[in-house]
Amino acid sequence: MRDLRRFIPPAFGAYHEPFLGSGALFFDLWNAGLLERVRCQLGDANADLIGVYQALAGETEAVIAELRALAALHARDGAAAYYQVRDHLFNPQRRARAVAGGGELYSHRLAAMFIYLNRTGYNGLFRLNSSGDFNVPVGRYANPRICDEDKLRAAAGVLTASSVTLRLQSFTEVESAVGPGDLVYFDPPYAPLSPTARFTAYTAASFSADDQQSLQALVVRLAARECAVIVSNSTAEVVRDLYESRAAREAGFVTHRIPARRAINSQGKKRGTVDEFVISNVRPRD
Repeated sequence: MRDLRRFIPPAFGAYHEPFLGSGALFFDLWNAGLLERVRCQLGDANADLIGVYQALAGETEAVIAELRALAALHARDGAAAYYQVRDHLFNPQRRARAVAGGGELYSHRLAAMFIYLNRTGYNGLFRLNSSGDFNVPVGRYANPRICDEDKLRAAAGVLTASSVTLRLQSFTEVESAVGPGDLVYFDPPYAPLSPTARFTAYTAASFSADDQQSLQALVVRLAARECAVIVSNSTAEVVRDLYESRAAREAGFVTHRIPARRAINSQGKKRGTVDEFVISNVRPRD
């Protein structure tokens, strides 16, 4: 986060984040007062994630109450509680919601279950199998903090601000919303560093090499529109080739290697600090 802040321009129009995920940069900038009186358009293609944010914003106390109950259940039954919630409550209710249309607001119960599974599942992953069911195994945590009421209320307060818009959308839809001088932050599913590192099941549709190419082309077009653009990604060869290409260089983009700590790897010895790319047409502050 400290490194990303170096690329935030001193002034910008609207703020756009089409791969919202955890919203770490957005919330950090908000807490720093850098988004005060700035229009913020947030989006993600993960319907579950957007549903959780919408439910938390609209039914804050109901989500917290349900999460308290799940925390008590987990304290009593541990892994058995996790698999009971995942397999017999969360996935069946998600399937029923999808059959009904899938576009409705997540219920406060589904939202609480999503947060519970995220806080107690392996490495906090969100992953879907080929059938579209959440299939992350339980994590090994001695005392996970499942219901952080203060942070949940704080997040809900931000998400209900009049300047903040939250949408379920593809990253490509940002192009019709940005204007000159806007700041756009892209944090897509990272390109794999090796054939065995592939992880694309964040949504029912994977994020492919073609999607990485489409993202790069979009980034170049936004730079031509005089937007400030920041992209996070792995240092995979495909990413280097895309953003160190002639088109990207002529659009003003520079790739910066940034060390970042990562906890997710099937082999424990390979977890730790790895280099990632921060790619931007904004000159970083020293």
